[in-house]
Amino acid sequence: MLYDAVVVGAGPNGLAAAVVLAEAGCSTLVVEASETIGGGSRTAELTLGGFRHDMCATAHPLGRGSPIFRRLPLARYGLRWVHPPAALAHPLDNGEVVVLRRSVQETSEGLGADAVRYRRRVEGIDRMWPRIEDRLLRPALGVRSGLWGDLKLGSFARPASWDIRSLKGTAARSLLAGCAAHSVMPLGRPFTAGVGWLLLAGGHRYGWPFVSGGSQALVDALAAHLTDMGGEIETGRRITDLAQLPPSRVVLADVAPGALIGMLGEEGSVRMARVGRGFRHGPGVFKLDWALSRPAPWRDARMAMAGVLHLGGDHRQIALAERMVWRGQTPDRPFVVVAQPSLFDHSRAPGGGHTLWAYTHVPSGSSVDMREAVEVEIERHAPGFSETVLACHTVSASDWESYNPNYVGGDIGGGVMGVRRVLRGPFGGWSPYETGVDGVYLCSSSTPPGAGVHGMCGYHAAQAALGRIKPG
Repeated sequence: MLYDAVVVGAGPNGLAAAVVLAEAGCSTLVVEASETIGGGSRTAELTLGGFRHDMCATAHPLGRGSPIFRRLPLARYGLRWVHPPAALAHPLDNGEVVVLRRSVQETSEGLGADAVRYRRRVEGIDRMWPRIEDRLLRPALGVRSGLWGDLKLGSFARPASWDIRSLKGTAARSLLAGCAAHSVMPLGRPFTAGVGWLLLAGGHRYGWPFVSGGSQALVDALAAHLTDMGGEIETGRRITDLAQLPPSRVVLADVAPGALIGMLGEEGSVRMARVGRGFRHGPGVFKLDWALSRPAPWRDARMAMAGVLHLGGDHRQIALAERMVWRGQTPDRPFVVVAQPSLFDHSRAPGGGHTLWAYTHVPSGSSVDMREAVEVEIERHAPGFSETVLACHTVSASDWESYNPNYVGGDIGGGVMGVRRVLRGPFGGWSPYETGVDGVYLCSSSTPPGAGVHGMCGYHAAQAALGRIKPG
Protein backbone atom coordinates (compact mmCIF):
# COMPACT_ATOMS: atom_id res chain seq x y z
CA MET A 1 0.00 0.00 0.00
CA LEU A 2 1.20 3.52 -0.80
CA TYR A 3 0.42 5.87 2.09
CA ASP A 4 0.14 9.59 1.61
CA ALA A 5 2.12 10.08 4.83
CA VAL A 6 4.02 8.04 7.39
CA VAL A 7 4.83 9.66 10.74
CA VAL A 8 7.70 8.27 12.81
CA GLY A 9 7.06 8.82 16.53
CA ALA A 10 3.79 9.02 18.44
CA GLY A 11 4.49 11.90 20.78
CA PRO A 12 2.14 14.91 20.89
CA ASN A 13 3.79 16.50 17.84
CA GLY A 14 3.76 13.32 15.78
CA LEU A 15 0.12 12.65 16.62
CA ALA A 16 -0.87 16.27 15.93
CA ALA A 17 0.82 16.06 12.52
CA ALA A 18 -0.96 12.80 11.75
CA VAL A 19 -4.33 14.26 12.78
CA VAL A 20 -3.89 17.26 10.47
CA LEU A 21 -2.99 14.97 7.56
CA ALA A 22 -5.83 12.52 8.23
CA GLU A 23 -8.36 15.34 8.53
CA ALA A 24 -7.22 16.52 5.10
CA GLY A 25 -8.11 13.12 3.67
CA CYS A 26 -4.59 11.70 3.54
CA SER A 27 -3.95 8.02 4.24
CA THR A 28 -1.71 8.24 7.31
CA LEU A 29 0.31 5.73 9.34
CA VAL A 30 2.06 6.48 12.64
CA VAL A 31 4.93 4.18 13.62
CA GLU A 32 6.09 4.20 17.25
CA ALA A 33 9.12 2.37 18.67
CA SER A 34 7.67 1.95 22.16
CA GLU A 35 4.84 -0.38 23.03
CA THR A 36 2.82 2.65 24.17
CA ILE A 37 2.20 5.99 22.51
CA GLY A 38 2.84 9.36 24.10
CA GLY A 39 6.53 10.22 24.04
CA GLY A 40 7.04 12.73 26.85
CA SER A 41 3.36 12.59 27.78
CA ARG A 42 3.14 9.01 28.99
CA THR A 43 1.71 8.12 32.40
CA ALA A 44 2.74 4.98 34.30
CA GLU A 45 2.88 3.35 37.74
CA LEU A 46 6.54 4.13 38.37
CA THR A 47 6.61 3.60 42.14
CA LEU A 48 3.78 1.50 43.61
CA GLY A 49 0.61 -0.04 42.23
CA GLY A 50 -2.15 2.49 41.72
CA PHE A 51 0.15 5.54 41.91
CA ARG A 52 0.04 7.11 38.46
CA HIS A 53 2.98 9.32 37.55
CA ASP A 54 3.53 11.46 34.46
CA MET A 55 6.83 10.24 33.08
CA CYS A 56 7.86 13.66 31.78
CA ALA A 57 5.36 16.46 31.03
CA THR A 58 2.69 17.06 33.67
CA ALA A 59 1.45 20.68 33.90
CA HIS A 60 0.32 22.08 30.55
CA PRO A 61 0.11 25.86 30.19
CA LEU A 62 0.92 25.54 26.49
CA GLY A 63 -1.29 22.49 26.01
CA ARG A 64 -4.44 24.15 27.33
CA GLY A 65 -3.82 27.17 25.10
CA SER A 66 -2.64 25.27 22.02
CA PRO A 67 -4.55 26.40 18.89
CA ILE A 68 -4.59 22.86 17.47
CA PHE A 69 -5.73 21.21 20.72
CA ARG A 70 -8.43 23.83 21.21
CA ARG A 71 -9.75 23.16 17.72
CA LEU A 72 -9.91 19.37 18.04
CA PRO A 73 -12.85 17.60 19.72
CA LEU A 74 -10.61 16.03 22.37
CA ALA A 75 -13.21 16.29 25.15
CA ARG A 76 -15.27 13.81 23.14
CA TYR A 77 -12.51 11.26 23.80
CA GLY A 78 -12.29 11.89 27.54
CA LEU A 79 -9.83 14.79 27.82
CA ARG A 80 -10.52 16.82 30.98
CA TRP A 81 -8.39 19.68 32.26
CA VAL A 82 -7.84 20.04 36.02
CA HIS A 83 -7.19 23.59 37.26
CA PRO A 84 -5.67 24.06 40.74
CA PRO A 85 -6.66 27.25 42.64
CA ALA A 86 -3.22 28.68 41.82
CA ALA A 87 -0.94 27.80 38.93
CA LEU A 88 2.34 28.37 40.75
CA ALA A 89 3.80 29.11 44.17
CA HIS A 90 7.39 30.24 44.70
CA PRO A 91 8.57 30.30 48.33
CA LEU A 92 11.49 32.53 49.27
CA ASP A 93 13.94 32.05 52.10
CA ASN A 94 12.53 35.02 54.04
CA GLY A 95 9.20 33.21 54.41
CA GLU A 96 7.46 35.08 51.61
CA VAL A 97 5.51 33.02 49.06
CA VAL A 98 4.87 34.46 45.60
CA VAL A 99 1.70 33.06 44.05
CA LEU A 100 0.66 33.05 40.37
CA ARG A 101 -3.14 33.04 40.22
CA ARG A 102 -5.46 33.23 37.22
CA SER A 103 -6.37 36.78 38.27
CA VAL A 104 -3.76 39.32 37.22
CA GLN A 105 -5.01 41.68 39.93
CA GLU A 106 -4.65 39.12 42.72
CA THR A 107 -1.19 38.12 41.52
CA SER A 108 0.05 41.68 41.21
CA GLU A 109 -1.18 42.52 44.72
CA GLY A 110 1.48 40.15 46.06
CA LEU A 111 4.30 41.92 44.21
CA GLY A 112 4.53 45.11 46.23
CA ALA A 113 6.27 47.93 44.39
CA ASP A 114 6.15 45.97 41.13
CA ALA A 115 2.36 45.50 41.12
CA VAL A 116 1.58 48.15 38.51
CA ARG A 117 4.54 47.29 36.30
CA TYR A 118 3.68 43.58 36.35
CA ARG A 119 0.00 44.17 35.66
CA ARG A 120 0.73 46.48 32.71
CA ARG A 121 3.23 44.03 31.23
CA VAL A 122 0.94 41.00 31.49
CA GLU A 123 -2.16 42.88 30.30
CA GLY A 124 -0.15 44.18 27.34
CA ILE A 125 0.86 40.62 26.42
CA ASP A 126 -2.74 39.47 26.77
CA ARG A 127 -3.91 42.16 24.34
CA MET A 128 -1.29 40.92 21.88
CA TRP A 129 -2.21 37.26 22.37
CA PRO A 130 -3.86 36.75 18.94
CA ARG A 131 -0.73 38.17 17.33
CA ILE A 132 1.46 36.04 19.59
CA GLU A 133 -0.36 32.89 18.52
CA ASP A 134 -0.02 33.95 14.90
CA ARG A 135 3.62 34.95 15.16
CA LEU A 136 5.27 32.88 17.89
CA LEU A 137 3.30 29.64 17.57
CA ARG A 138 4.29 29.19 13.96
CA PRO A 139 7.52 29.50 11.90
CA ALA A 140 8.86 32.98 12.57
CA LEU A 141 10.08 33.46 9.00
CA GLY A 142 6.73 32.41 7.55
CA VAL A 143 4.64 35.31 8.85
CA ARG A 144 4.58 39.00 8.08
CA SER A 145 2.87 41.41 10.46
CA GLY A 146 3.01 45.15 11.10
CA LEU A 147 6.33 46.75 11.98
CA TRP A 148 5.12 48.08 15.32
CA GLY A 149 3.72 44.69 16.25
CA ASP A 150 6.99 43.01 15.33
CA LEU A 151 8.96 45.50 17.42
CA LYS A 152 6.77 44.75 20.44
CA LEU A 153 7.12 41.00 19.90
CA GLY A 154 10.85 41.49 19.58
CA SER A 155 10.97 42.15 23.31
CA PHE A 156 10.46 38.41 23.82
CA ALA A 157 13.97 37.86 22.48
CA ARG A 158 15.52 39.78 25.40
CA PRO A 159 17.53 38.04 28.13
CA ALA A 160 15.51 37.58 31.31
CA SER A 161 18.29 39.26 33.27
CA TRP A 162 17.42 42.58 31.60
CA ASP A 163 13.79 42.42 32.65
CA ILE A 164 14.68 41.17 36.13
CA ARG A 165 16.85 44.25 36.65
CA SER A 166 13.94 46.48 35.62
CA LEU A 167 11.85 45.13 38.52
CA LYS A 168 12.28 46.48 42.04
CA GLY A 169 11.37 43.72 44.47
CA THR A 170 12.64 40.22 45.14
CA ALA A 171 9.16 38.72 44.76
CA ALA A 172 8.57 39.85 41.17
CA ARG A 173 12.18 39.24 40.19
CA SER A 174 12.05 35.68 41.51
CA LEU A 175 8.68 34.94 39.93
CA LEU A 176 10.03 35.93 36.51
CA ALA A 177 13.37 34.18 37.05
CA GLY A 178 11.71 30.88 37.95
CA CYS A 179 9.53 30.94 34.85
CA ALA A 180 12.42 32.02 32.62
CA ALA A 181 14.49 29.11 33.97
CA HIS A 182 12.12 26.72 32.17
CA SER A 183 14.19 27.63 29.11
CA VAL A 184 17.02 25.56 30.67
CA MET A 185 19.46 28.34 29.82
CA PRO A 186 21.34 30.99 31.80
CA LEU A 187 19.07 33.96 32.40
CA GLY A 188 21.43 36.22 30.48
CA ARG A 189 20.76 34.36 27.22
CA PRO A 190 18.43 35.69 24.50
CA PHE A 191 14.81 34.49 24.51
CA THR A 192 14.77 33.69 28.25
CA ALA A 193 12.61 36.75 28.98
CA GLY A 194 10.12 35.59 26.37
CA VAL A 195 9.85 32.15 27.96
CA GLY A 196 9.24 33.70 31.36
CA TRP A 197 6.63 36.22 30.29
CA LEU A 198 4.78 33.79 28.03
CA LEU A 199 4.45 31.27 30.86
CA LEU A 200 3.22 33.99 33.21
CA ALA A 201 0.77 35.53 30.75
CA GLY A 202 -0.35 32.11 29.59
CA GLY A 203 -0.93 31.15 33.21
CA HIS A 204 -3.33 34.06 33.60
CA ARG A 205 -5.07 33.32 30.31
CA TYR A 206 -5.26 29.51 30.42
CA GLY A 207 -3.81 28.39 33.75
CA TRP A 208 -1.20 25.67 34.21
CA PRO A 209 -3.59 22.72 34.31
CA PHE A 210 -3.06 18.99 34.67
CA VAL A 211 -4.84 16.37 32.59
CA SER A 212 -7.33 14.31 34.56
CA GLY A 213 -5.94 10.80 34.94
CA GLY A 214 -2.49 11.80 33.72
CA SER A 215 -0.92 13.30 30.61
CA GLN A 216 -1.43 9.98 28.83
CA ALA A 217 -5.12 10.91 28.49
CA LEU A 218 -4.18 13.80 26.18
CA VAL A 219 -2.25 11.64 23.71
CA ASP A 220 -4.88 8.90 23.98
CA ALA A 221 -7.50 11.46 22.93
CA LEU A 222 -5.36 12.54 19.98
CA ALA A 223 -4.89 8.91 18.96
CA ALA A 224 -8.62 8.16 19.23
CA HIS A 225 -9.46 11.13 17.01
CA LEU A 226 -6.78 10.08 14.54
CA THR A 227 -8.15 6.56 14.18
CA ASP A 228 -11.68 7.94 13.82
CA MET A 229 -10.34 9.99 10.89
CA GLY A 230 -8.99 6.80 9.30
CA GLY A 231 -5.40 7.04 10.52
CA GLU A 232 -3.43 4.02 11.67
CA ILE A 233 -1.00 3.57 14.57
CA GLU A 234 1.56 0.80 14.87
CA THR A 235 3.53 0.46 18.12
CA GLY A 236 6.57 -1.62 19.04
CA ARG A 237 8.30 -0.93 15.72
CA ARG A 238 11.65 0.85 15.98
CA ILE A 239 12.83 2.52 12.80
CA THR A 240 16.58 2.80 12.23
CA ASP A 241 16.40 3.38 8.48
CA LEU A 242 13.61 5.11 6.55
CA ALA A 243 13.87 2.26 4.06
CA GLN A 244 12.10 0.12 6.69
CA LEU A 245 8.92 2.18 6.27
CA PRO A 246 6.16 1.29 3.82
CA PRO A 247 6.02 3.39 0.64
CA SER A 248 4.63 6.91 1.14
CA ARG A 249 4.57 10.30 -0.50
CA VAL A 250 6.00 12.01 2.56
CA VAL A 251 7.62 11.06 5.86
CA LEU A 252 7.36 13.22 8.98
CA ALA A 253 9.74 12.45 11.85
CA ASP A 254 8.91 13.30 15.45
CA VAL A 255 12.49 12.60 16.51
CA ALA A 256 15.68 14.45 17.39
CA PRO A 257 17.62 15.77 14.36
CA GLY A 258 20.49 13.37 14.99
CA ALA A 259 18.12 10.40 15.02
CA LEU A 260 16.67 11.45 11.68
CA ILE A 261 20.14 11.77 10.21
CA GLY A 262 20.80 8.20 11.35
CA MET A 263 17.66 6.99 9.56
CA LEU A 264 18.76 8.36 6.19
CA GLY A 265 20.97 6.86 3.56
CA GLU A 266 24.51 8.05 2.96
CA GLU A 267 23.66 10.90 0.58
CA GLY A 268 20.92 12.31 2.80
CA SER A 269 23.03 11.98 5.92
CA VAL A 270 25.90 13.94 4.40
CA ARG A 271 23.56 16.72 3.27
CA MET A 272 21.74 16.94 6.59
CA ALA A 273 24.89 16.73 8.70
CA ARG A 274 26.26 19.70 6.76
CA VAL A 275 23.28 21.96 7.35
CA GLY A 276 22.64 20.73 10.90
CA ARG A 277 25.86 22.06 12.42
CA GLY A 278 24.18 25.12 13.94
CA PHE A 279 22.01 22.95 16.19
CA ARG A 280 23.01 21.78 19.67
CA HIS A 281 21.34 19.98 22.55
CA GLY A 282 21.09 21.65 25.93
CA PRO A 283 21.54 20.54 29.53
CA GLY A 284 19.65 17.57 30.93
CA VAL A 285 17.25 17.02 33.79
CA PHE A 286 17.18 14.73 36.80
CA LYS A 287 13.58 13.60 37.40
CA LEU A 288 11.94 12.26 40.56
CA ASP A 289 8.54 10.76 41.33
CA TRP A 290 7.33 9.96 44.84
CA ALA A 291 4.47 7.91 46.18
CA LEU A 292 3.38 9.61 49.41
CA SER A 293 1.24 8.42 52.32
CA ARG A 294 -0.25 11.91 52.62
CA PRO A 295 0.22 15.34 51.04
CA ALA A 296 3.59 17.03 51.40
CA PRO A 297 3.48 18.99 54.71
CA TRP A 298 4.17 22.44 53.31
CA ARG A 299 4.89 25.01 56.00
CA ASP A 300 2.85 27.65 54.17
CA ALA A 301 -0.70 26.67 53.22
CA ARG A 302 -0.48 28.69 50.00
CA MET A 303 1.89 26.09 48.62
CA ALA A 304 -0.84 23.45 48.88
CA MET A 305 -3.08 25.58 46.62
CA ALA A 306 -0.66 25.54 43.69
CA GLY A 307 -0.25 22.86 41.07
CA VAL A 308 3.42 23.74 40.47
CA LEU A 309 6.13 24.97 42.83
CA HIS A 310 9.45 26.64 42.10
CA LEU A 311 12.03 25.87 44.79
CA GLY A 312 15.64 26.89 45.10
CA GLY A 313 15.73 30.41 46.46
CA ASP A 314 15.36 33.83 44.90
CA HIS A 315 16.28 35.15 41.48
CA ARG A 316 19.98 35.39 42.35
CA GLN A 317 20.20 31.77 43.45
CA ILE A 318 18.22 30.59 40.42
CA ALA A 319 20.48 32.55 38.07
CA LEU A 320 23.57 31.04 39.73
CA ALA A 321 22.25 27.49 39.53
CA GLU A 322 21.31 27.78 35.85
CA ARG A 323 24.65 29.37 35.00
CA MET A 324 26.52 26.53 36.73
CA VAL A 325 24.55 23.86 34.88
CA TRP A 326 25.28 25.56 31.56
CA ARG A 327 28.99 25.41 32.40
CA GLY A 328 28.82 21.70 33.14
CA GLN A 329 28.77 22.06 36.93
CA THR A 330 26.27 20.59 39.40
CA PRO A 331 24.90 23.22 41.81
CA ASP A 332 24.80 22.39 45.52
CA ARG A 333 21.43 24.13 45.73
CA PRO A 334 19.58 23.43 42.50
CA PHE A 335 16.53 25.08 41.01
CA VAL A 336 13.69 22.56 41.40
CA VAL A 337 10.32 22.40 39.66
CA VAL A 338 7.75 20.44 41.69
CA ALA A 339 4.22 19.39 40.67
CA GLN A 340 1.55 17.93 42.93
CA PRO A 341 -1.28 16.73 40.67
CA SER A 342 -2.90 14.33 43.13
CA LEU A 343 -4.00 17.22 45.36
CA PHE A 344 -6.43 18.20 42.60
CA ASP A 345 -6.88 14.93 40.68
CA HIS A 346 -7.71 12.07 43.03
CA SER A 347 -7.40 9.49 40.26
CA ARG A 348 -3.61 9.73 40.55
CA ALA A 349 -3.23 7.71 43.79
CA PRO A 350 -5.18 5.10 45.77
CA GLY A 351 -6.53 5.14 49.31
CA GLY A 352 -5.76 8.71 50.30
CA GLY A 353 -2.19 8.49 48.98
CA HIS A 354 -0.55 11.14 46.85
CA THR A 355 2.04 11.58 44.14
CA LEU A 356 4.72 14.24 43.83
CA TRP A 357 6.70 14.99 40.66
CA ALA A 358 9.91 17.02 40.36
CA TYR A 359 12.90 17.70 38.18
CA THR A 360 16.05 19.76 38.36
CA HIS A 361 18.49 20.84 35.67
CA VAL A 362 21.87 19.11 35.42
CA PRO A 363 24.71 19.05 32.88
CA SER A 364 24.09 17.05 29.72
CA GLY A 365 24.54 13.33 30.23
CA SER A 366 25.10 13.69 33.97
CA SER A 367 24.84 10.51 36.05
CA VAL A 368 24.88 12.42 39.35
CA ASP A 369 22.12 11.32 41.74
CA MET A 370 20.32 14.52 42.74
CA ARG A 371 17.71 12.93 45.01
CA GLU A 372 19.28 14.06 48.27
CA ALA A 373 19.78 17.66 47.07
CA VAL A 374 16.20 17.87 45.83
CA GLU A 375 14.72 16.37 49.00
CA VAL A 376 16.76 18.76 51.13
CA GLU A 377 15.19 21.64 49.20
CA ILE A 378 11.71 20.19 49.69
CA GLU A 379 12.31 19.63 53.41
CA ARG A 380 13.33 23.28 53.70
CA HIS A 381 9.70 24.18 52.95
CA ALA A 382 7.97 20.96 54.09
CA PRO A 383 9.57 19.73 57.34
CA GLY A 384 8.85 16.03 57.79
CA PHE A 385 8.48 15.37 54.05
CA SER A 386 10.73 12.30 54.26
CA GLU A 387 8.26 10.67 56.67
CA THR A 388 5.53 10.76 53.99
CA VAL A 389 7.60 8.97 51.32
CA LEU A 390 6.49 5.42 50.52
CA ALA A 391 8.63 5.01 47.39
CA CYS A 392 10.69 7.09 44.98
CA HIS A 393 11.59 6.61 41.33
CA THR A 394 14.42 8.59 39.74
CA VAL A 395 15.79 9.09 36.24
CA SER A 396 19.20 10.68 35.74
CA ALA A 397 20.12 12.71 32.68
CA SER A 398 22.25 9.79 31.45
CA ASP A 399 19.25 7.43 31.69
CA TRP A 400 16.73 9.46 29.71
CA GLU A 401 17.72 8.23 26.26
CA SER A 402 16.85 4.64 27.16
CA TYR A 403 13.30 5.84 27.83
CA ASN A 404 13.09 8.25 24.89
CA PRO A 405 15.93 8.49 22.34
CA ASN A 406 14.83 12.06 21.56
CA TYR A 407 16.06 13.16 25.00
CA VAL A 408 19.72 13.33 24.06
CA GLY A 409 21.83 13.67 27.21
CA GLY A 410 18.62 14.25 29.19
CA ASP A 411 17.63 17.29 27.10
CA ILE A 412 13.83 17.07 27.26
CA GLY A 413 13.35 20.32 25.33
CA GLY A 414 14.63 19.29 21.92
CA GLY A 415 17.69 21.52 21.82
CA VAL A 416 19.01 24.92 22.83
CA MET A 417 16.67 27.82 22.06
CA GLY A 418 19.14 29.70 19.88
CA VAL A 419 18.37 32.17 17.11
CA ARG A 420 18.73 29.55 14.39
CA ARG A 421 16.41 27.07 16.07
CA VAL A 422 13.75 29.69 16.75
CA LEU A 423 13.83 31.18 13.25
CA ARG A 424 14.91 28.43 10.90
CA GLY A 425 14.94 25.08 12.68
CA PRO A 426 17.95 22.77 12.91
CA PHE A 427 18.37 22.30 9.15
CA GLY A 428 17.93 25.85 7.88
CA GLY A 429 16.03 26.88 4.81
CA TRP A 430 12.88 28.94 4.41
CA SER A 431 10.73 26.23 6.00
CA PRO A 432 12.16 24.93 9.31
CA TYR A 433 10.40 21.59 8.77
CA GLU A 434 11.93 20.70 5.42
CA THR A 435 15.17 18.77 5.76
CA GLY A 436 16.72 19.14 2.33
CA VAL A 437 15.85 15.51 1.61
CA ASP A 438 12.93 15.26 -0.79
CA GLY A 439 9.67 14.37 0.96
CA VAL A 440 11.18 14.16 4.47
CA TYR A 441 10.05 16.58 7.18
CA LEU A 442 11.03 17.10 10.81
CA CYS A 443 8.09 17.67 13.18
CA SER A 444 9.62 17.29 16.65
CA SER A 445 10.14 19.92 19.35
CA SER A 446 13.51 20.67 17.75
CA THR A 447 11.53 22.79 15.25
CA PRO A 448 9.62 26.04 15.92
CA PRO A 449 7.90 26.92 18.14
CA GLY A 450 9.91 24.47 20.26
CA ALA A 451 9.49 22.65 23.55
CA GLY A 452 6.21 22.07 25.31
CA VAL A 453 3.16 19.86 24.90
CA HIS A 454 1.26 21.93 22.32
CA GLY A 455 1.44 19.94 19.09
CA MET A 456 2.21 23.04 17.03
CA CYS A 457 5.50 21.70 15.65
CA GLY A 458 3.57 18.78 14.23
CA TYR A 459 0.76 21.00 13.00
CA HIS A 460 3.04 23.26 10.98
CA ALA A 461 5.15 20.40 9.63
CA ALA A 462 1.96 18.73 8.43
CA GLN A 463 0.87 21.93 6.71
CA ALA A 464 4.21 22.04 4.90
CA ALA A 465 3.86 18.39 3.88
CA LEU A 466 0.31 18.91 2.59
CA GLY A 467 1.69 21.32 0.05
CA ARG A 468 3.57 18.41 -1.48
CA ILE A 469 0.81 15.81 -1.17
CA LYS A 470 -1.92 18.12 -2.46
CA PRO A 471 -0.26 20.95 -4.38
CA GLY A 472 -2.35 24.06 -4.85
